[in-house]
Amino acid sequence: MSAADFTELAENFPDEVVTHTVVQDVELPNGAGTMALLTLDNGMDHKRPTTLGPGALVELGRTLEALKVRAVRGEIQAVGITGKPYFFVAGADLSAVKKLDRRELGVQMAQLGHDVYTTLSSLPVPSFSFVNGLALGGGLELALHSTYRTVSTAAGALALPEAFLGLVPGWGGVYLLPRLIGPQNAVKVTIENALNNNRTLSGKAAFDLGIVDALFESADFLEQSIAWAAGVLSNDVTVDRPNAVSDPDADPDWDSAVARGRAIVEARTGNATPAPGRVLDLIEAGKTRTQAESASAECKALGDLMQTNEFHATVYAFLDLVQKRSKRPAGAPDKKLARPVTKIGVVGAGLMASQLALLFAKQLKVPVIMTDIDQERVDKGVGYVHAEVDKLLGKKRISADAANRTKALVTGSVRKEAFSDADFVIEAVFEELSVKKQVFAEVEAVVSPTCILATNTSSLSVTEMAADLDHPERLVGFHFFNPVAVMPLLEIVKVPQTEEAVLATAFAMARELQKTAVLVKDAAAFVVNRVLGRMFGEITKVFDEGTPADVADRALHPMGLPMTPFKLLALVGLPVGQHVQESLHSGFGERFHVSANQQKLIDEGIKGLWQKQDDGSEGIPEATLALMQFGTEPSSAEEVLHRTQDALADEIGRMLDEGVVAAPEDVDLCMITGAGWPLSLGGITPYLDRTGASERVNGRRFHAPGVASTPV
Repeated sequence: MSAADFTELAENFPDEVVTHTVVQDVELPNGAGTMALLTLDNGMDHKRPTTLGPGALVELGRTLEALKVRAVRGEIQAVGITGKPYFFVAGADLSAVKKLDRRELGVQMAQLGHDVYTTLSSLPVPSFSFVNGLALGGGLELALHSTYRTVSTAAGALALPEAFLGLVPGWGGVYLLPRLIGPQNAVKVTIENALNNNRTLSGKAAFDLGIVDALFESADFLEQSIAWAAGVLSNDVTVDRPNAVSDPDADPDWDSAVARGRAIVEARTGNATPAPGRVLDLIEAGKTRTQAESASAECKALGDLMQTNEFHATVYAFLDLVQKRSKRPAGAPDKKLARPVTKIGVVGAGLMASQLALLFAKQLKVPVIMTDIDQERVDKGVGYVHAEVDKLLGKKRISADAANRTKALVTGSVRKEAFSDADFVIEAVFEELSVKKQVFAEVEAVVSPTCILATNTSSLSVTEMAADLDHPERLVGFHFFNPVAVMPLLEIVKVPQTEEAVLATAFAMARELQKTAVLVKDAAAFVVNRVLGRMFGEITKVFDEGTPADVADRALHPMGLPMTPFKLLALVGLPVGQHVQESLHSGFGERFHVSANQQKLIDEGIKGLWQKQDDGSEGIPEATLALMQFGTEPSSAEEVLHRTQDALADEIGRMLDEGVVAAPEDVDLCMITGAGWPLSLGGITPYLDRTGASERVNGRRFHAPGVASTPV
């Protein structure tokens, strides 16, 4: 079947931004002949990546078919493929894929890709992919179908993320990659990296694994790649692929790699979504299949998965939320109202305050001054920032000049008068309302009338903090998540008096800090901590009622959470978790359980429930168990899961009724970017819809069918 036979499929997507194939003949050096160089370009700037929808694939296929004729005639000796600046190809067009509402259309889309890529791999002359930038999914698979590959040092994102997105690498990646770099490395790329927050490879990492054959500096990448290709054609360059597998059926690592992959899927997702397992099924069977047999199985798998609720929920989370809604936050004022911020003050010099100071200096590149109650604390906070900058320098993530400039921007003082010329002052002190109100009274006495005041509180009332201010309109909640450098979410809290210019400045700062900002109403614990607090409350309550710790802690495994509740509590800190729970209990009552057993652990200085045993396993020491008292009404794991699902559906329903955020999409975005909720589950509200909890508790779904589920 030729690419022309898929014209009707392409016509079903009139809104596709087509990635065009631009052909240029290049005379290769040293008499190596003529290369037809294809540049994939959608005609847009760097904000719109090149993708492969039906129209783009049809055009690429037709171009390759024409080049096959030219190659037979002897007019060209090689074909090269590269991309527009910053992009090789960002993969299949997900906005098109999610519209494939019939299985046969999904299979046809998969078959189209295979037919086009097979045309490339079967050219009668060698083909070269010059990976100049981002190459994801179908983009990387395009390169895999070339005879040879080079990569730029500036290419910062190479991956096969399909398991993360609810699909499989459906255009040959699951067949070609294990043979090219070995099954263990292939599982690392397709499963381990994909399920680890969609981790990607740098150009160098891809070269080290053997995915590409040569690595060149970005400044003259294309020229170097063309010269290298000429060397390959003239036999002056030898290509070595030490990780390649010549006989998969005899490879002892193949089965163990698949088994390792299945263990990773179980640990990371609890097998809550089908795609990762299908990826491993294809790799496992690909050991003895022909490439054509694998292609047929890939098409079937893609057709199946495109019709699952999990895929549509994942695309909703990734495309509609992380890629789109995060860039256009609901309720954000006109950015033109934002004020310039040229100096920032941070009240406090503890760990959170120091992380904030580092982030502000590194991203905003403005002076940051920290204060605390004595010089020792101030020096420790500034020292932390300088030490972290030195770590970045040691890892070569910043230059020596940038390190020196960043360290010079962060200073400290024991006097709040140092904030007199600051445009923005944020407090990061102990979570006690009276302490924070005292801090703001002291700061307001020394700052200018236009200085914005912000609180990093995780659970306290911002409205109460504003009550005694002379200018309450200047206060805004600016809640970061720990660790600050890693977690993308920033909950921006508006109180009734907050000026639009203050709010606009907060959102503008969030963009510059590269954070995902969500506007939330001033209600106890806002979004993430309120949802987690309800979850923690249910788990600690069933534990207190007599449910064994291992049952209570592992009951939520089917949710695919990155960490069990008790382990997460230990990471957050039992005192912090208890303080937030008490705030929620005070604000909302008995729905939020405050565990007396947890308080006993805190009183005894115990950091967490689970402790490492002599044999390396985890258990609860007898001395710890002896401190606590339990009821006589244990629950099964299924009962705990069902109960927690219903509790979460109830709490999120209440939050939406209260107007804490504008829509369920904002709850999902908060949980994904602030709590690590797996995108592979598509966000928390689609998950609760799929389990039936939304309708059991609220009498309705959070989303209409087709929004984060299969179209109807």
